[in-house]
Amino acid sequence: MSRFFRWFRTERLQNTGSLARDLLAGERTFLAWTRTGLGFIALGVALEKVEAFVAISPTLLRLENSNTKLAAGTLVGTGSLIVLHGTSRYFGMLKDLQEGYYRPNRIGIMGLAMVSVGVAFAGTLLVLENEAEKDKEKAKDDAVRIAASTKGRP
Repeated sequence: MSRFFRWFRTERLQNTGSLARDLLAGERTFLAWTRTGLGFIALGVALEKVEAFVAISPTLLRLENSNTKLAAGTLVGTGSLIVLHGTSRYFGMLKDLQEGYYRPNRIGIMGLAMVSVGVAFAGTLLVLENEAEKDKEKAKDDAVRIAASTKGRP
């Protein structure tokens, strides 16, 4: 456990060159990662609330067998991972700067880009699936209405 806390321990550094500017830039980057992760989490919570609202009034949106719970869980999990990555990246960058090095963040940026594209693609599929289900329901209602209107005719 002490090894875990040692990762987060910082030492006082002498401000030479651009060290203070680099540290402040690292803090801003950490806050950006955190803001992005919290955005994913908030979107997941909002989706879950929509699902709860639909459960109260299922005829309002007519969503049966919706995958919004899966999407909400995925967004919350992804957001949590983004916050954890940002935290890990910040303390790793801090340690590197203390040793006089800097490591670019290619993996985190590529990972977030792929996750964002994946979430957008999955969201598009969910919307298309729900629209197709609404169209099926509407066609079924129209068929019932037509059958009822022609039932009394010879």
